[in-house]
Amino acid sequence: MIKRILLFAVSCFVSLAAFAQLTITGTISNEQDQPLGGASVVADHTLLGAITNDDGTFRLKNLPPGQYTLFVTFMGYQKVEYQLDLKAPATIRIKMKPAEILADEVTIHGSRAGLKDPVSFTNLSKADLRAENQIRDIPFLLINTPSVVATSDGGTGVGYSALRIRGTDPSRINVTIDGVPFNDPESHEVYWVDIPDIASSTENIQIQRGVGSSTQGAAAFGANINFQTLALNPKPNAEINTSAGSFNTWKTSLSAGTGLISDHFSMDVRLSKIHSDGFIDRAYTNLASAYISAGYFSGKNIFKATFFTGKERTYQAWGGVPSELLQTQRTFNPYTYKDEVDDYLQNNARLHWSGQIRPKLDFSVALHYTGGSGYYEQYRVGEALADYLINPVIIGADTITESTLVRRKWLNNRFYGGVYSVNYHSKGIAVTAGGGLNQYTGDHYGRVIWSEFASNAGPDYEYYLNRGIKNDANQFVKVNYQLARKLGLYADMQYRFVNYRISGIDDDLSTITQNHNYHFLNPKFGLTYNISDIQKAFLSYSIAHREPTRSNFIDAPNHQNVRPEILRDLEAGYQIDQRPVSANFTLYWMDYTDQLILTGQINDVGAPIMVNIPSSFRAGLESAVRINPIKSIQLEMNLTLSRNKIRNFTEYVDDWDTGIQKVADLGRTDLAFSPEIITGGRLTWLILDDLRFMLDSRYVGRQYIDNTSDLNRSLDPYWINNISFSWTIKPPKIQELMLFVQVNNLLNHQYETNGWVYSYYYEGQRNKMDGYFPQAGINFMGGLRVRL
Repeated sequence: MIKRILLFAVSCFVSLAAFAQLTITGTISNEQDQPLGGASVVADHTLLGAITNDDGTFRLKNLPPGQYTLFVTFMGYQKVEYQLDLKAPATIRIKMKPAEILADEVTIHGSRAGLKDPVSFTNLSKADLRAENQIRDIPFLLINTPSVVATSDGGTGVGYSALRIRGTDPSRINVTIDGVPFNDPESHEVYWVDIPDIASSTENIQIQRGVGSSTQGAAAFGANINFQTLALNPKPNAEINTSAGSFNTWKTSLSAGTGLISDHFSMDVRLSKIHSDGFIDRAYTNLASAYISAGYFSGKNIFKATFFTGKERTYQAWGGVPSELLQTQRTFNPYTYKDEVDDYLQNNARLHWSGQIRPKLDFSVALHYTGGSGYYEQYRVGEALADYLINPVIIGADTITESTLVRRKWLNNRFYGGVYSVNYHSKGIAVTAGGGLNQYTGDHYGRVIWSEFASNAGPDYEYYLNRGIKNDANQFVKVNYQLARKLGLYADMQYRFVNYRISGIDDDLSTITQNHNYHFLNPKFGLTYNISDIQKAFLSYSIAHREPTRSNFIDAPNHQNVRPEILRDLEAGYQIDQRPVSANFTLYWMDYTDQLILTGQINDVGAPIMVNIPSSFRAGLESAVRINPIKSIQLEMNLTLSRNKIRNFTEYVDDWDTGIQKVADLGRTDLAFSPEIITGGRLTWLILDDLRFMLDSRYVGRQYIDNTSDLNRSLDPYWINNISFSWTIKPPKIQELMLFVQVNNLLNHQYETNGWVYSYYYEGQRNKMDGYFPQAGINFMGGLRVRL
């Protein structure tokens, strides 16, 4: 039966392909007949598109006869809409005119990898994001790109969520928004819950895997993610988005833009509100955000002010579900106190000035400020009053030294500075120089807001306070030089200086005052070889350094000295674009010295405790393939096969009977949360010009949650399938009306995407405390988008 079904499917595929006989070939150039390599060509009402080669040529295959509109875009030039009545194979030539207004892309030019850079990357356009962006957070919008694994504390993809790329955790993934560094300087992470619905204000995203090219912020140890927020839309516009689904999950978003006023001014505004009760008990999330951008545009300059803010209130679910309850109480949450919440407000403001000094020379300068304030609240039973600097309470003959209390742990922080880039590009050479100077100040303090026995503790009694101050300066120069007609050389050097000071006492009342200075050189070199018009290969070698995070310092077991990490990244890639098939393959070898790895424990805010190990590596094959057999069908597939090892791991396990740790030399073991296989695919079918069907599949191999390669402390492999339908129509006086229905985890698979474990010996037996993070079973979402 299965063979018959397969034969039938293949015969249908061949039959459909037989009708796809016509091809459009063409050349894109400027008015001086100079070819424009890297221009985008998309055929309307199809899933077909192409990027022009260095000689400006492109090819679109498998088109049936009919009327087509080709949309052609290239940075710095006016968009072209080319009408074509295709009756036979056609060859066309399109000349593009320079844009009258400088393109917004100048603001992120210095932080992006180009087509000639020896870097493995994926670009997601605004259209790609709109197809995905219903409610879930950024990690789940990127999940169909190579080597990505996403997780969510609440199990629905809304609220606290994170992603790993090539097994690398979020603290090693560098994020910029409009060329401005966005990672928290102390934790090195981006908390996506603090910028809810940022995707609705995003023009495009580039994901660079591996060390990538130099950019603002900390060095990348697994990936760079670069956002560009909304570019200029010259026409007035408005949009309403509303979605709702399982677990009382819903989103409402309103946005509007003035278009270009008096040929120079523009403003865009967005307001969003998101809620989910969560799959895990009480793991609700309330999110609100706003985005405002105002700009002045001229032929040579852009002045732009951007402000975006996010407010989150999330019930804590970072404890996870104990392994013994996974089969019986998958939604278990140990917290029951009604205000066991995380509550945080973050404001982000930027001023950008981008300009063109001459046709081949442009620049971008930005000033930025991020301010955040918030707390997480906890109900604690039987706490020692001495741990809060509260005096014992004497009642008659009794001395009370313990109490039930409610505490809040606060963070008030400020991150500000300036960044710049200067870009020169001419025939045969492109040079980018950039840098930044930034400072961060974070105040961490705890307050007891209620105690059954208070003694000397008044209202909002403060029991600890410490401050972190971080100064970060960096400078980089990138050169892309065409050595020969087919051979290009890439060189990139970044220097970073980091000064990090911590002063005061921590929540355990220990003194954590310390001072650290680092000087890092991060060189990168590479070669790109154009085998033919449709084939390219590259080879690159990069070195990156990364300083420890705040928690690495203060949570270090036995006050160990924590060292910075070093990564040496060797990558070789091959790309082919022979439409209807395009593919790229990357081999990588990421070799670490002093990589910080998990001990298996977590601290009191759910963050992992880590220690240095001398030697470890990640090696793998990464691939992505796209096939357009006919104009209405697109198949995308990606696969990562990898080995992720600690060369010689020594395990230390607490022995509660003796008070001395037991030591075991385990030899070569697997790095935690580094699956050996990650694969995914998407089938997109335009059933009609306005009716779209998508089927997504994702398989993630086994992940160990500590570094012992023990199956008892691992996440089982999982395979997830999602389907969606969207129907887009254009009623009178409405630019677009889109209805969608989405079914996630179609087969109702039970799986976990994250976990933690603490092992110990007691009465001669090895025991563990752990927490796993189950994700929702089959769930539904539906919504409406109206563009005016």
